[in-house]
Amino acid sequence: MCLYANGDTLIGKLANWQINTLFIMEMELESILLPGVDPQRPIIISGPCSAETEEQVMEAATQLASKGVKIFRAGIWKPRTKPGGFEGIGAEGLQWLKRVKKETGMYVATEVATKDHVFEALKAGIDILWIGARTTVNPFAVQEIADALKGVDIPVLIKNPVNPDLELWIGAFERLYGAGIHKLGAIHRGFSSYDKKMYRNLPLWHIPIELRRRMPNLPIFCDPSHIGGKRELIAPLSQQAMDLSFDGLMIESHPCPDCAWSDASQQITPDVLDYVVNLLVIRNETQTTENLAELRRQIDGIDEQLLELLAKRMRISREIGVYKKEHNMPILQSPRYSEILEKRSDMGQTMELNVDFVKEILKEIHEESVRQQMIIMNEQ
Repeated sequence: MCLYANGDTLIGKLANWQINTLFIMEMELESILLPGVDPQRPIIISGPCSAETEEQVMEAATQLASKGVKIFRAGIWKPRTKPGGFEGIGAEGLQWLKRVKKETGMYVATEVATKDHVFEALKAGIDILWIGARTTVNPFAVQEIADALKGVDIPVLIKNPVNPDLELWIGAFERLYGAGIHKLGAIHRGFSSYDKKMYRNLPLWHIPIELRRRMPNLPIFCDPSHIGGKRELIAPLSQQAMDLSFDGLMIESHPCPDCAWSDASQQITPDVLDYVVNLLVIRNETQTTENLAELRRQIDGIDEQLLELLAKRMRISREIGVYKKEHNMPILQSPRYSEILEKRSDMGQTMELNVDFVKEILKEIHEESVRQQMIIMNEQ
């Protein structure tokens, strides 16, 4: 029996990608833009992580409104990773958001995780709902929210699941769309990892990029607050999102971030938010020049060569598998693998390639080589 499932290797991943993702999702989406919101990138959604007190909510909203922010966000119900933390003020806070709408003219948005949250938010006149990462990961919870929203015309934004699973993310959009919600948008907030170094949640930009390819009409927001986990990372992450043609940013802003009841380290003041947004470089030019077209043709040619070399390498790996089978040798030769990993990584470094990048590619190639040789070994 083959120990390596097809989807667990580089070539297997490519095969699954061809089978499952070459099609483009055809959803007739409607614009999520509300009247008076500037459609120019970036669309800003901002406000505190949590609605803590009425005074804090109004102070944040007033300051943000003075900076031109049109959409105010605040968490009313806060699903936390561990018990004991502040889990939100509850339905009482919805009345504060109603006051924000009335006194500032801003639209208001909040997170929902259950059908009861949906009913309470709709009753309070919330303008935009979002589904959080810990909810997106549960298809039953997403379906419950979708069922509660049937017949309702409201924009719904869906954060990526905490784990890097694009199909699960797309499945959430399909559930909402199936319930008649056509004003949909995505929020990229990064993916959880046990090994937290620079980021609180790894950006893994290739996943929202693939989402954009699969659902080209879907607006995508970046949540640099949750990706970085540190306020000093908000500006560079926001610029990266703009360089990748994201439509907007959801940034947590608090009148006194250090005093926040939740996620204090990743919130910034409205003044700092205004500074960050004004520093962003927005590149909207999409025209392809002849020079760029020529460079892309070179890339296409190199990609073809890479695939031909990979195919050639796999043919040799299969020949090695035949030799090992005939001579009753085990497939895994650890010293040889270690030697390849070390020498090729050093070689890549001399070519100005990132060492981790080279090692990851070599690991994937090795896994596929082992899978190919397992097939040889199991042949009768």
